[in-house]
Amino acid sequence: MAKNFPLKDPVAPVHWTGRSLKVLDQRLLPHKVVYLNCSTPEDVARATKSMALRGAPLIGCAAAYAMALAARRDGLRGMEKAAPGLLKARPTAVNLAHAVSYMLVEGRQVAEAKNFADLMERTAGRYYAEDLLANQSMAKLGASLLKKRNCRVMTYCNAGALATSGLGTAVGVIRYAHHLGKVERVYCCETRPYLQGSRLTLWEFMKAGVPATLITDNAAAHLIKSGNIDAVFVGSDRIAANGDVCNKIGTYGVALAAKRHRVPFYAVAPVSTIDPHCPRGSLIPIEERSPEEVVKIGSCRIAPRGAKAAHFAFDITPRDLVGAIVTERGIIKPVSRRSIKRILHAI
Repeated sequence: MAKNFPLKDPVAPVHWTGRSLKVLDQRLLPHKVVYLNCSTPEDVARATKSMALRGAPLIGCAAAYAMALAARRDGLRGMEKAAPGLLKARPTAVNLAHAVSYMLVEGRQVAEAKNFADLMERTAGRYYAEDLLANQSMAKLGASLLKKRNCRVMTYCNAGALATSGLGTAVGVIRYAHHLGKVERVYCCETRPYLQGSRLTLWEFMKAGVPATLITDNAAAHLIKSGNIDAVFVGSDRIAANGDVCNKIGTYGVALAAKRHRVPFYAVAPVSTIDPHCPRGSLIPIEERSPEEVVKIGSCRIAPRGAKAAHFAFDITPRDLVGAIVTERGIIKPVSRRSIKRILHAI
């Protein structure tokens, strides 16, 4: 990375103590910094399901540590028992299943070891460290997509340090590009209904010293049309084998506007986010969350009592709207089944 670029984030989303996983309760941000003490895999699953813990790569990292907790409780058998509960916590983000599978494969290879629990703790730590290295690689590669200085970029939802082991995917790219002088300002969509953009992404950019402006979700297309945006960077919770990108609900609309007005639209995600077993985006399960998260903002009700609401947490952006996918192994461009297969087999 460029000289003097800060790799350490001011607030860690999780912290491993050796006996428990301290989880930053992101539901309380940006007003309070409070950590939950997760001492069992069930605690981690509850934190994930309740959105105290969120972000596809971070969900995977936390699941790896949850499996380490299960190993300390009851060895390999404990891990196998804990796996189904963890997998049910959030059905869309593929990183969760990737981490659980990774831990089980590694665990079965050393199941007879006397220091099995310690080995699983180290394995979880390695999984976490590899995600951080991936974010650093993606930041450099993604920044290279911006060919001029002082660009104005847009991002949607939160794909920063709070969603990963550190630095972030899309946010990491923007932070690094700003350090290089390539980003003048970033526009953060608020991201209804959970407001990850206003509560989390804007907070991260402000702490990192990146000039950022908050906009309502329904202002995104207007800003793109007006010619004020040079590129859009988003993260992803799952990428199908053909290149369709699943991300927070509302991403598809931003991608449509970007395509119409010839603004490059890029997805940034580690290889673990690519699901080679899912042929196309229409087969990705879309999580439906409680309508209460739509009719309320925090504890404040904004709709009449008894109102019905639908809450689709994600949408699918077809690959033809995606200019490139940035991974730690390289940039996938053009986005196609063949180019994705090539990157999956790259070592």
